[in-house]
Amino acid sequence: MTQLDVLYRYEGHPTETAMSALGNVREVYGIRRIQLNEEWKTIRVEYDATRLTRPIVIQLLRGAGIQVVEELPLIPPQEAPPAAEATPAATVPK
Repeated sequence: MTQLDVLYRYEGHPTETAMSALGNVREVYGIRRIQLNEEWKTIRVEYDATRLTRPIVIQLLRGAGIQVVEELPLIPPQEAPPAAEATPAATVPK
């Protein structure tokens, strides 16, 4: 089993019907967990990658009535470390 997490941003407020349908999505073989964050309008899905693919996960969410807009990175972008200042080479008198 290869466990993967994916994070999506969605639009709109999930209806009661969509929330009920999400309960059914949790029953799909390979879906391990679904976490909805209404404040940030994100949905995080943990799934078994040997059973499902990302396009199938999106299809399941959209079929449940969730308006998936984009996939978000789970790890925020890291700032590049400051470049080491080049020190002038010591000059040797001739």
